[in-house]
Amino acid sequence: MSGTSIDGVDAAIVRTDGERVFGFGPACTLPYDAGLRAEIRACLGKPSVDPGLVRRITERHVDAARLALSRHREPVSLIGMHGQTILHAPAARLTLQAGDGATLAAATGIGVVCDFRSADVAAGGQGAPLAPLYHRALCADLVGPVAVLNIGGIANVTWIGADDGDDPVAFDIGPGNGLLDDWISARTGEAFDRDGTFSAAGAVDREALAALLRHPYFRAAPPKSLDRLEFDIGAVGRLSLRDGAATLARFTCEAAGLAAAHLPSPPRRWLATGGGRRNPTLMKGLAAALDAPVAPVEDAGWDGDALEAQAFAFLAVRSVRKLPLSVPTTTGAPRPLTGGRLCSA
Repeated sequence: MSGTSIDGVDAAIVRTDGERVFGFGPACTLPYDAGLRAEIRACLGKPSVDPGLVRRITERHVDAARLALSRHREPVSLIGMHGQTILHAPAARLTLQAGDGATLAAATGIGVVCDFRSADVAAGGQGAPLAPLYHRALCADLVGPVAVLNIGGIANVTWIGADDGDDPVAFDIGPGNGLLDDWISARTGEAFDRDGTFSAAGAVDREALAALLRHPYFRAAPPKSLDRLEFDIGAVGRLSLRDGAATLARFTCEAAGLAAAHLPSPPRRWLATGGGRRNPTLMKGLAAALDAPVAPVEDAGWDGDALEAQAFAFLAVRSVRKLPLSVPTTTGAPRPLTGGRLCSA
């Protein structure tokens, strides 16, 4: 999995039948180098990708898969390859994830499921988020309702009800780390706000925050999803480095608070995954905006660094078993839909 943070490729091994999770193998992360990250950023929002860039993205996925496989002693039967999202425009029935599943299958000798989102988008769904059915499997032994808050480049939430028969409810809530990363990168050259240092040292600009929150996305009812470029840092452009960081961090937190109003019932617990769970400013702000404790998913015994990669391994198994990858309450698809494309080794 390579997400909207555009920081690298995560690989993880999970033992599953696509309905239950039986155990976990090793996980790893291979960062993108600065040049590849810049190439991907320059391509965002475009309807096609240069073949050379696809090859370089795929090579990084091959390296990540081989590293995870080298750390695992048991046979692996299937790989799920999400790829790098370049464009996500479900209203236009378009979504594009860069990465060549056939090349990965040939390099590893293992079948690869890729192109997870297209079928959902083609049917009129949002094509995102797709991890909720995996979240439901992980929550099988937890007392619900539980909310899983993924803070990547874009943030999304999954609500898992107390009744096993409840379908999960999920949607993108707004920017996660993406805007804050962009701001820090533009002002300092650093990739992100490490340890929330800059955002903790600044003051929130109320005018800029209000402008960000006026975006019509927050008034729309779920299911709904976002492209990485839907928001930009222009609203804080006049602010100092620290005040801009503080304002963008608060924006993510306020977006989560607005999202909570769309959940069927208040969660008993909020579990945060994604890189944002490592930012103390965000975690403190989320607890205030949600008026509830927010803990990293490690409190439930999960690995927040591996969770998204595990999800696409899980979904790969569901794909070959023709099980749904999405349901109407997660993507707005007209019915439970399977998807994905198998590339044989």
